[in-house]
Amino acid sequence: MNDKKWLYDEEIINKLSEELELLKSESGASATFLIDKDGQLLTCASHNTEYDTTSIAALVAGNVAATDGLAKLLGENEFSILFHEGENEHVHISLIYKMVILVVIFDESTSLGLIRLRVKKFVNRLKDLLENAEKNKRRENNDGLFDDITDDDIEKLFGPSDSETGQG
Repeated sequence: MNDKKWLYDEEIINKLSEELELLKSESGASATFLIDKDGQLLTCASHNTEYDTTSIAALVAGNVAATDGLAKLLGENEFSILFHEGENEHVHISLIYKMVILVVIFDESTSLGLIRLRVKKFVNRLKDLLENAEKNKRRENNDGLFDDITDDDIEKLFGPSDSETGQG
């Protein structure tokens, strides 16, 4: 999963955008964003054009990185959900598949409970989508070159020879 180039594929971004729009409408959020851990905006769904998406993406990624450091200090692997409550707007942040950050911005017209419920459903769909996309891209990149090689074939090629094992 170190090579994330597959994540930026246009077809994958389109699927992510559709899912993100669905989450926004189902939850009553004012905006939803998907950001990579480096702070790059992947896609967003928003009615508010006043949001500075570049700054939001960078600051949220920094927030997640800082929180990751705090988790490590406390002996946790990660804190996968963050929540910020403001006077007028609230931000729910989820780390998904250890590489994508979901940001949901909402106001008092919707509840945190509804957001959490819809996000949980979305995260499950998104994990499946990302896992399948990654597998498909890996498969495409391999072009089936090693598909018919079995573990026995590898053992014969790289295992100890008969002279080394005392056989033969």
